[in-house]
Amino acid sequence: MSLMDQDTQNQVRNLLSAVTSPVTLRMFTQEFECGYCKETRQIAEEVAALSDNVTVEVADFVKHKELAESLKIDKIPAIAVQGENGQDYGIRFYGIPSGYEFTSLLESIILVGTGAFELTENTRSFLDSLENPLHLQVFVTPTCPYCPQAVVLAHMLAFASDKVTADMVEVTEFPQLGQRYNVMGVPRTVINDNTYIEGAAPEQMLLEKLKAAAKQN
Repeated sequence: MSLMDQDTQNQVRNLLSAVTSPVTLRMFTQEFECGYCKETRQIAEEVAALSDNVTVEVADFVKHKELAESLKIDKIPAIAVQGENGQDYGIRFYGIPSGYEFTSLLESIILVGTGAFELTENTRSFLDSLENPLHLQVFVTPTCPYCPQAVVLAHMLAFASDKVTADMVEVTEFPQLGQRYNVMGVPRTVINDNTYIEGAAPEQMLLEKLKAAAKQN
């Protein structure tokens, strides 16, 4: 049974009509599928079926260990959103991109498939000056209406700079990470394990946190 009704399929197809360059959803699962692995795979496959420029490549987290390690995939279900010829921007989804996070998945596909994004000159200048990596983990739940804003912004930063990687992490699927990073509410963005910001923060506010994290490297 399809997870999307006909109206939703039509809306998604219309949104994805903007995608002009190839996008690959590289999805990691395993033979004995984890919780939500099957559903995550189905979402990816149903979305890809609605655009000629979007494809899904499924990899086994155990059997394709070297591939997972090369992409720094350390948990499943996982989706890496990659561009033409496997170009990787460090855009990751850990956990099922359902509910409000379905929007984040579509936005990431459009981002990679069009190359269009909006960041201020201050943010772009900061990203150009980065010398050390920044890793953003945006903790979310599918029922959080404010979470996609934080996820999409993090993914734009990753797309704009090869020094930045950005993960959506569905916290109820990875409770150990929620405990580790003291996630009491969502969205919560963790930068390099040492800097935090709560809520769907505006770009300028997140930029200040990124600068603080960069200084600690």
